[in-house]
Amino acid sequence: MELVRATEAAAIRAVPFIGRGDKNAADKAAVDAMRVFLGTVNFDGLIVIGEGEKDDAPMLFNGEHVGNGRGPACDIAVDPIDGTSLTAAGRQNAISVIAVSDRGTMLDASSIFYMDKIVTGAAGRGVVSLDQPIADNIRDLAQAMKKPVGEITIAVLDRPRHAGLIDAIRSAGAGTRLMLDGDVAGGINAARYETRIDMCVGVGGSPEGITTACALKALGGYMQGRLAPKDDAERARGVAAGLDIDKLLEIDDMVSGDNTFFVATGVTDGGLVDGVRRKGPMIRTESIVLRSRSGTSRRVIAEHLAEKWL
Repeated sequence: MELVRATEAAAIRAVPFIGRGDKNAADKAAVDAMRVFLGTVNFDGLIVIGEGEKDDAPMLFNGEHVGNGRGPACDIAVDPIDGTSLTAAGRQNAISVIAVSDRGTMLDASSIFYMDKIVTGAAGRGVVSLDQPIADNIRDLAQAMKKPVGEITIAVLDRPRHAGLIDAIRSAGAGTRLMLDGDVAGGINAARYETRIDMCVGVGGSPEGITTACALKALGGYMQGRLAPKDDAERARGVAAGLDIDKLLEIDDMVSGDNTFFVATGVTDGGLVDGVRRKGPMIRTESIVLRSRSGTSRRVIAEHLAEKWL
């Protein structure tokens, strides 16, 4: 619940900037709120995956310590707003995210900004792989899920780099769900049994990849990743940081151990959680809380007295 308070605060503080066209202002408001509330949590948190560096946005920086210093030592991945462009444009699916694992268990991939990923539910384990063509992955997953290929839906970030991938998915007979931003929610929805998304693929942020892995541990889903440096200079930085750039990463390579937490609060409405809403004198938030050790998924609906925030 302490972590939920931090994502709730970040989401609420971002609301005045929804649809205002200034993603950095929204991000800064969320970062400042999250930092304050994380400072009250009973843990010694080390931010391994911060957000913002790749686009010079405000950020909770890598190596920053958060929490009150009492309690367990933890690795932290944060994204005060996953979907700053969505927030600025007033679009759906922006969320505020924190992922936590035991100290020393979270891969520090901060020197490489992007990662190629494939995410499915449990049916994809031992079935799909980044090392085989997308058409084979679709056919094999459909067989494992006992459904026609034509009923398979694949979430992909809508980027020029994915034009060939999108064509290949459609040529294989599957449908696409194109995301403007926010592939954390896309990955989680691919692993949840009650959604229409069966797989999430493509190149997205490496911070989002590590964060998604924390959530997948609790959901029992399957994920692979491979770091995707954009040029030789970034590859060299990754090698200098001790990263195996070409390694096919399984979930345990991204986050080892079985004690992870994932918390997300909706900023704008989306398929994972509802966004922040004003209800008369109250502000309502919806959050999802996942814990791997217990294998639980909880939804938290909270109402906050608006006068405390305005």
